[in-house]
Amino acid sequence: MRFIRDIHEERHAAGKPCISFEFFPPKTPEGDAALLEKHIPALMELKPDYCSVTYGAGGTTREKTIDIVEAIQNTHQLTTMMHLTCVNATRAELEEVVADAKSRGVKNLLALRGDPPAGGDFAATPGGFEYSYQLVEMLKATGDFSIGTAGFPEGHIACKEGKIVDWQRLANKVSCGADFIVTQLFFDNADYFEFADHLRNQLGVTVPIIPGVLPIISAGLIKRFTQLCGAKLPDELVEELEARADDDDAVKEFGVEFATRQIRELLDRGAPGVHFYTLNKADSTAKILRNLGLA
Repeated sequence: MRFIRDIHEERHAAGKPCISFEFFPPKTPEGDAALLEKHIPALMELKPDYCSVTYGAGGTTREKTIDIVEAIQNTHQLTTMMHLTCVNATRAELEEVVADAKSRGVKNLLALRGDPPAGGDFAATPGGFEYSYQLVEMLKATGDFSIGTAGFPEGHIACKEGKIVDWQRLANKVSCGADFIVTQLFFDNADYFEFADHLRNQLGVTVPIIPGVLPIISAGLIKRFTQLCGAKLPDELVEELEARADDDDAVKEFGVEFATRQIRELLDRGAPGVHFYTLNKADSTAKILRNLGLA
């Protein structure tokens, strides 16, 4: 398996966008089977550059996350990034997870503070880390991984000092050893461009800043997601969703059209690629990439 930093460097040199997909560990055996036997094979036909697998709130999917990463890499020979959070873990426990991941061929980690279970307030575990930059530092010290970190074009919902302070903290994480940034979902490209411009021109960040895009498949679902993460829904987007609220198929079709336009502008204006939050589904992502001529 390859380092993701090398994949991005290679695609940039070729003048081509880097395409990646994100999956989450299902909660049921039926979900596991659908992901591994149906959705991932369907998305593999689109020839992504890499994918990632999330780490449940509170670190609740530790073993399943590593198992899925290992399965994707072994079955499909696709570079896969494992998410890793600081929640409910001491440094020693995190070191054990990292050693296990390394032993199973994992070479790429997304270092996150993480969300506590059940939406409670974050509290550092005694003997653990309070901030994700500390996790980045620990991983960098091993010298064995390409390290990603998360960025928030609208500012992190928990950063009360505002987005500029949040972006300064992100720049510090990069200086601690992160190789690339994957953004939180957003629906107004102006937020991404302001964010990327500030990081590059004001804070000197040079690593790839990869926009994360979530194709809309349900009006209710997207409203819940944005409330949880603090992303805003532009008024005109809300109007379009409300006009189709009683027709799930129409919402999904509109979601494909909107994401196609969003990604086309991002790529045309210099984004290094796109990271799809697939929700463990293949259909919308496949249609979007085909619309863009990238499948």
